[in-house]
Amino acid sequence: MAPKTAEPVPTRVVFGPVRNRWLYPLLVVLLFVTTVVSIGVGAVWISPDEVLAILGNQVGLRLPADEMKTSIMTVIRLPRVCLGLLIGSGIAVAGAAMQGLFRNPLADPGLIGISSGAMLAAVAMIVLKTALFDQMLGLLGYYALALASFVGACLTSLLVYRLARVAGRSVVTTMLLAGIAINALAGALTGLLTSMATDEQLRTITFWTLGSLGGATWTTVLALLPFVGVVLVGLPRLGGALNGLALGESQAQMLGVDLVHLKRWVIILAALSVGASVAVAGLIGFVGLVTPHLIRLVAGADHRRVLVGSALGGATVLTAADALARTVVAPAELPIGVLTALLGAPVFLWLLIGRRNAA
Repeated sequence: MAPKTAEPVPTRVVFGPVRNRWLYPLLVVLLFVTTVVSIGVGAVWISPDEVLAILGNQVGLRLPADEMKTSIMTVIRLPRVCLGLLIGSGIAVAGAAMQGLFRNPLADPGLIGISSGAMLAAVAMIVLKTALFDQMLGLLGYYALALASFVGACLTSLLVYRLARVAGRSVVTTMLLAGIAINALAGALTGLLTSMATDEQLRTITFWTLGSLGGATWTTVLALLPFVGVVLVGLPRLGGALNGLALGESQAQMLGVDLVHLKRWVIILAALSVGASVAVAGLIGFVGLVTPHLIRLVAGADHRRVLVGSALGGATVLTAADALARTVVAPAELPIGVLTALLGAPVFLWLLIGRRNAA
């Protein structure tokens, strides 16, 4: 599925030498530490040594480990952490790619309506239960909801993209305004469907609106894995083409970038990641908006490094946020979408203020 737009662009010429070679090793270490700590925290504390021993047993090593903690970790916490890793990396890399495509740091999948479209499609599937949805459930099982969210995300992405086209070119301001309008429309329709929902459906919709990894099982992890796996492989391969696009469409075409294929693949892969993530965990904001900014501060503007760094950073951020959500108000649990908004909004404002002062 390698798109033609993945042709490499001489990034050393465009963006200068590689900055901060230690970034990837640091992110990998940070992700490993965060993952081990997140697995260990909870009502029953599992020390890092015990976590590593239990993980070692899962790959065939015979290390001493408590049976109760082994059950807690393998049945409850490990699927949840794996789900957080997949969703965090998928949303962050999609956000970085969208920002590169629209050449605008505000082009978060949530801000331009992709998340709302995915949410609307999922809620419609839950509430309406039409014959089409019943057939999808019968054919695809658990994947049906993810597919519906993906279709909703694709439709809103294409609608925003078409509305932003003026005289054959994408206008960023129009795109953002169209995204705000689509967000509002999708929110209104979701509210209308919510008012029609039964009590059982209403509980499911509320869970999705606030976002949560509480429903994680190995089934949800395996359902999400192929969607996010394709995105994590596909989007970084477009980094060279996005580097060319950063110079402008005319210059990108002179460098050999196929803009039509580039835009098509970025939108499809971003919608795939966001739609599937919304289907299993609901709306989780700010990870796709803030993480690429933080990575860009360290890695520079080269999309090849920003995309990979965002995937690692997004996985770390969401795993850490989930650990906080489970422990801050224990034994209750904070919705992770609320927590990422509480943490992400101040960071984003700090970035905006810093950029304004620098200007």
